[in-house]
Amino acid sequence: MSPWNAKTPSHQNRLKFQAVFSNSSSLKWHYHHFHNLIFSFLAVLLPCVLSFNVDDKNGETFNGPLEDMFGYSVQQFENSEGKWVLIGSPLAGQPAKRTGDVYKCPVGQGPNPTCIKLELPENTTIPNLHEVKENMTMGTTLVTNPQGGFLACGPQYGYMCGQQTYISGVCTNVSSTFQVLNSIAPAVQECAKELDIVMVLDGSNSIWPWTSIIEFLVKFLKNIEIGVGIVSYGEEVTHNVNLSQFDTTQSLLAKVAKLPQQTGFKTMTALGIDTARKEAFTVERGARPGVKKVMIIVTDGESHDFFNLDEVIKECEEDDIERFGIAVLGDYNRNNRSIKEVKKFIEEIQSISSDPVGDHFFNVSDEFALLNIVDALGSRIFALEATSGNYTSSFEMEMSQAGFSAHTSKEGVMLGAVGAYEWNGTVVMHTNQGTVVPLNADFQDPLDERKESLAGYVGYAVQAASTPNGVLYITGAPRYNHTGRVIVYKLDGGVITVTQVLKGDQIGSYFGSVLQTVDVDQDSYTDILLVGAPMFMGPEREEQGQVYVYKLNEKGLFEHQTTLKPDNQTCCTSAHSHGCTIVNTNGPCGARFGTAIAEVSDLDLDGNRDVAIGAPLENDHKGAVYVYHGAKKTIKEKYVQRIPGPGDGVKTKFFGQSIHGVMDLNGDGIIDITIGGLGGASLFWSKDVAELYANMTFDPNKINLQQPSEDCVLGERATVCVKTRVCFSYSVKSEKDHLNLGTAIKYNLTLDSLRAKSRAAFVNPDEKSERKVQVTANIIDALCLEHSFANLDFRDPIMVSLEFGLAEDTGPVLDGDLPTSLNKTIPLVDCGSDDKCIADLSLKAVNNFPILSSLVIKANKEKFHVLITIRNSQDNAYNTKVMLSFTENINYVKVKANDKVCSLNNTKVECAVGYPFLKSNVEEVFEILFEVNPAHVWKEIQINVTATRYSKPWCSFIPFIYLEDHIIVKEGEHYPSVFNHTSVIGEEVKIIYTVKKDVDMETPPLKLRVMYPYLSPRENILLYLTHDVRCHVRDLINPLKINNNNTHTINPKKETLSVFLVGCKDHPCKSFICSIPHVNNSQVNVTFRVWKPTFIKVSTHLCVCFLSFACFNTVVSIQVKIQVSKEALGGIPLWIIIVSILIGLLILALVIFALWKVCVCSQPSVCLCLLGNL
Repeated sequence: MSPWNAKTPSHQNRLKFQAVFSNSSSLKWHYHHFHNLIFSFLAVLLPCVLSFNVDDKNGETFNGPLEDMFGYSVQQFENSEGKWVLIGSPLAGQPAKRTGDVYKCPVGQGPNPTCIKLELPENTTIPNLHEVKENMTMGTTLVTNPQGGFLACGPQYGYMCGQQTYISGVCTNVSSTFQVLNSIAPAVQECAKELDIVMVLDGSNSIWPWTSIIEFLVKFLKNIEIGVGIVSYGEEVTHNVNLSQFDTTQSLLAKVAKLPQQTGFKTMTALGIDTARKEAFTVERGARPGVKKVMIIVTDGESHDFFNLDEVIKECEEDDIERFGIAVLGDYNRNNRSIKEVKKFIEEIQSISSDPVGDHFFNVSDEFALLNIVDALGSRIFALEATSGNYTSSFEMEMSQAGFSAHTSKEGVMLGAVGAYEWNGTVVMHTNQGTVVPLNADFQDPLDERKESLAGYVGYAVQAASTPNGVLYITGAPRYNHTGRVIVYKLDGGVITVTQVLKGDQIGSYFGSVLQTVDVDQDSYTDILLVGAPMFMGPEREEQGQVYVYKLNEKGLFEHQTTLKPDNQTCCTSAHSHGCTIVNTNGPCGARFGTAIAEVSDLDLDGNRDVAIGAPLENDHKGAVYVYHGAKKTIKEKYVQRIPGPGDGVKTKFFGQSIHGVMDLNGDGIIDITIGGLGGASLFWSKDVAELYANMTFDPNKINLQQPSEDCVLGERATVCVKTRVCFSYSVKSEKDHLNLGTAIKYNLTLDSLRAKSRAAFVNPDEKSERKVQVTANIIDALCLEHSFANLDFRDPIMVSLEFGLAEDTGPVLDGDLPTSLNKTIPLVDCGSDDKCIADLSLKAVNNFPILSSLVIKANKEKFHVLITIRNSQDNAYNTKVMLSFTENINYVKVKANDKVCSLNNTKVECAVGYPFLKSNVEEVFEILFEVNPAHVWKEIQINVTATRYSKPWCSFIPFIYLEDHIIVKEGEHYPSVFNHTSVIGEEVKIIYTVKKDVDMETPPLKLRVMYPYLSPRENILLYLTHDVRCHVRDLINPLKINNNNTHTINPKKETLSVFLVGCKDHPCKSFICSIPHVNNSQVNVTFRVWKPTFIKVSTHLCVCFLSFACFNTVVSIQVKIQVSKEALGGIPLWIIIVSILIGLLILALVIFALWKVCVCSQPSVCLCLLGNL
């Protein structure tokens, strides 16, 4: 079976008897499986938005049979005869013999060159073996040899041991002249001796029907071409067939078809086994000296001579007879025997079987079921032909498929052997000194108890990394724990030391199936490792694939750096075609980006090696390849070129399956790249890389507004004309000596490109003007051209933009790291004849506040201004600006000047002065208006004023306190008898508590307790909390639940204010706790409503004072007053006024003032008090 497909141990053991194991074993490149493995994608070809120096329109194409998988592997090659492209075709030779082969295709011999088959399978041989070359898949692996020549592998090469075929794999060393030097098959083992098999059959009367035994024997023996003996027993023993009795299988089967049942009422199993041991394995009955002895015992019941079994089995062990026991439970089931009896019978047959019992014991439900175990029994028996010891179900190197992957270096050849150790896999190191075959446990974690490594396919890909401390060997195991992993190890004299393990992160992604190390900076040491996961599922459940990039650090460990991904592929199939313009005909969908990863030798000639990655199923299986440039010991994350497959998707498909690019094949000094698919391969020439530098200068280099040119007139106005000189230098990177014929370049020169309408124009000889010129010119080494333009506006500098590139795409390409545009600005100056601007700015700013120790302002209503005076005493000052920054407790309102433009950015204001410049000996004065911001309560206002070109700022600190709010209640004013909303209760009172911390001081958690008077002495409500507070207020918010559905009837008692001092000690107060967060500034906003009916009942006016205390180490107070007073109604008759005055004199009524003091503290011992004065 193919390693790309799911595999279970039962598949591994399903062996055929006539050397056809390759049909059910781990075939790497079985054609049907191969398509499921590499090329099962559907992708939409995205347009190539990037293009670099691989010329995908020119080159050479080599075509071959798609069914032969021509193009599966490619290598560039050179010898004395010329330059070649080697192409692997693993299934060449169809339909008779699919041995595979390698073709050599000449380069530079015109279109449709003829490729020549090298006939490597015929010349590849391992002596003293019965070789099986059919389906050997030669050309699956193809690598060049650093010492010259190349190595080609056929991982499905097999050999016969007895009647069984084992897939060891083989590689062939080919010289530079295409001659086979030698063949390497390190997994080939010496076959064990042939087998003599004797079957011991229970023929007692309980066996029924006997025809089922006959059918079992026929099915088992028809695939055997070796001698078999048959002994049957009941009460007595009979030799039915001797080992050497028949020469052909057909004669044996004819005898077996008529084999009679022994019969008898007793089951003498010990006697039958002992007779077979003593007599059936003798030379007289056809036994061969030195041949391994195998005995198969079939019985349906406990032996009547069980007391002799131990001694008989001991003698079998001494004679080295391997025993397979088959327990038939038909009679037990038919007679409903007890579980205890069945268990005892099974234990007896297990004691007869050889160790390990699990591999040598079978039990079936009845005689008919014997047919179901024929394949399994045959697999275990014939595994003995190639394994040493009693390993009937475990393979070591017999099915290794060495050459599945390969890597050549000066140290030797690494060969991946994915089928070794029951498809756990391994890596064989072959050198001139010998071959190192690791043990199964060398790549396994001894602490791993979950058997994650089963069928992990170690050796699927192999690479080596060079470090200052030696060589690191790397191999992939893409099926390990279903997510895959990569193992990094050292090899010292045959001892393997694992240094690092990299693990995949998605089930089924085949992480580690492709590996590539890259020495980016070409210093002989590896810089990065690329790990492919071509079956990584994308967002649309398609196998997009991705490649992980690991950087090798100084400690010799790989660190994940980035992950490369292909362009998104939209899956448009007949079932999912909504919104698709093209429906793909091949499925499934995806890209399988990372199927091939190749180090390419410096395509862009910058001294760094580059990388090419294949995505063979993009664009409906036509395929594509992505090119990445190397830089700074790694590769750039964004690809520089995407090369789409040139094939039609029918005769040639899966472009990007193989990639190689290490040689200059057309002699132009630049590395070329070869890309293979199925049905063909393409050789792409690389273009030279050009360096084009640009420079732009102006004459004059500054525009002096005081000195316009007399000969520069535009629109009947004298202005300043500027000559723009554009110069280019051109060179190519390749070191190949050739005549530099130059190239054509084109450029655009644009004036004032950032504006919709240009303030400058080019001046042409025909007196026409425009803002943009386009020029195409030829250049060899250098080129300079001039253009003139005139200014139409002098408010700010003019920007000139230059965009340039090559005019044709047939020659070199521009270096992608160099700029292709240039922007320059011509400054404006007005500095007199010396052209040296020396400004002298003086700045003055004052506010309109009186000089007081503490300014009293009223929140929400107070506005003030800052008067700014700025003067320039010397040369013109360009782009002069005045900046004001201020604290958050004030807001910017406006600038009091019609010609000034100011911009606000949070707490900063920027104003342009004398735009575009402040002239010499000119003074400007303007006002900036501010207002108090009640949302931020601070102790002072700070304003900083600075000016450009001026180093001494002006700063103002304004201390202030807030004036109390006033609440006016008119005399005779009425209130509603029923409250249905909190807005009708009375005037709103907002109190803001601000806690400001020292940013350099650690403070403990703070609790702020706020107490306020709730009821008057006559138990009328004073302050009613109406808005939510971010504190623990419990039920204090709207405690009466006043709303449209829950009204409150008003019936206040008249206040006499006989108690002048109202405090929380004697009268009801309420409080709540606030937690102060760990920030520099925090606020607590409290909103009350004054309960209007209470104050209307008062005969005079009342002043309520809240005195807030913030208590820490010292006591600081801020006084906030709320004054409630009554105001006389307007329009009262004069006589009423006179009478009122007289009554007032008689009553001597006093004016009532009330002062509440609210104390707020973080300590519960500090109270909140209410003071009233009359």
